[in-house]
Order: sequence, then C-alpha cells, then structure tokens
Amino acid sequence: MSDVERVTALVRETPWFMAALRAGRELGLVPWCIGAGALRNLVWDALHGQPRSELADVDFAYFCASDLDPARDAALQRRLLALCPDLPWEVTNQAGVHLWFERHFGHAVEPLHSLDEAIASWPEPATAVGVWLDDADTLHVIAPHGLADLLGMRVRRNPVRVSVETYRARCESKRYAERWPQVVVEAV
Repeated sequence: MSDVERVTALVRETPWFMAALRAGRELGLVPWCIGAGALRNLVWDALHGQPRSELADVDFAYFCASDLDPARDAALQRRLLALCPDLPWEVTNQAGVHLWFERHFGHAVEPLHSLDEAIASWPEPATAVGVWLDDADTLHVIAPHGLADLLGMRVRRNPVRVSVETYRARCESKRYAERWPQVVVEAV
C-alpha cells in the first residue's frame, strides 16, 4: 500500500473527518483542503492506537487571490459551523496570509501563488499535508514534502517560513512527544 493509500484509508475510516470533508466540498471552492494539525492528529492517533485527540482547530485552507477580504473567511467559517457544528473550524484564504503574517509571527513574507505553495510553507513537513474530496467522493492528498514525516511520526522544522524560535515554541506548546510517545522531535 502506498503512503497516499495509507493516509486516504485512515481518512475514509474516520467519520468526523469525512463529514468535515463533505462540508468543505459544499462550499464550492477550488482549490481547498483540510489539513495541518487535524490530519496529523488523526494519523498519529491511529498509528498509536489511541482515541481521537482533542483538536485545537480544523484547518480549512483555500486559495483565492481575487478576494482577500477577511470577512469572506469568517462567512465561510460560519457556513462550515452550520454544517458541522461540533468541529472547531479555522478558515484561511492562503492567498492573503502575507497580509497578517508579520503581525502574528514577527517577520514579513511574500504573497503565495497557489494552495500547494502555501501548504509547502506550513511549519513542519509532517503537518504540511492537506486532503480534499471531489464530487465523485475521491480523496486527494496534497503533500509538497511527501508523507514520510507524517507516517514516520517525525517532527522537524520547515525552514520555508518558520523561524527556529517559532519552531521551538510550537514543539513546546504542541507537546508532541508527550501526546504521541513514538514521535521523534528534531532539535534545532
């Protein structure tokens, strides 16, 4: 079984994640995905044989360079909450990340040009993965850095946009090794 098949099998076997993907599909956006921590948690929980971890959020990412209004993200988030009210949605138009990144993380970044480029910039290769569901119920995986870190339970800094300080703070706050004892966290 390929890495993509392993990930899509885990997703397809997880009712809450499939419900989230169906809700995301209802928004009619292209391109979009659900990924980052929600997908990482699902995979690592399964690989550890443990129940579902608490989710800080379910990251719904999309790319629309023609509408960067944050009110659109808020409206989409309300629609997702109406469809799946039990999930802690966070909606982000990746085309607009450069507008708030410096304020949040302390350094400016260039605008992104695609959803794939955005995912490639997420903090760790293990979390730089997204999944989307097409109209034929086929699952698609976006993994610009591959799936080896996700399936190998390896955390390392993605230098594309993440500073050493941000990486260290994330590792401390996420408590990776405490939550998933088989995870290997690379020091920097």
